[in-house]
Amino acid sequence: MFEIRLGDVIDDYCVKCRRLTNHSIVSIIDGAAAKVRCRTCYNDHDFRNEVVPPTKKELKKLALFNEVLAGAPGVEAEAGEAEAELEVASEVEAGGEEAASEAPAAPAKKTKSKTAKSK
Repeated sequence: MFEIRLGDVIDDYCVKCRRLTNHSIVSIIDGAAAKVRCRTCYNDHDFRNEVVPPTKKELKKLALFNEVLAGAPGVEAEAGEAEAELEVASEVEAGGEEAASEAPAAPAKKTKSKTAKSK
């Protein structure tokens, strides 16, 4: 392959943009990218190896699936595998929380103003 250098452009998941975008390498540790800067929003964050964290909806589905498996007879081996997946997913979610604190708060909801109808 090739040796990466500072400033090289790579793809990664941006926690602020919430999508895969181009990033510039900001720091390298042991020949691998450690920190990157999004070329869209210029946010610096840890390199995430292009892994998109699971959505809350996916985590809820996995938890419900595990509940169903726990109630089914003779499926303990598969339930253990699903629990391991849930632990990995929750670790990824926990890793995104530190970067989420850097993101600005969500905009306030718009409310419809009540105006008098003219005839």
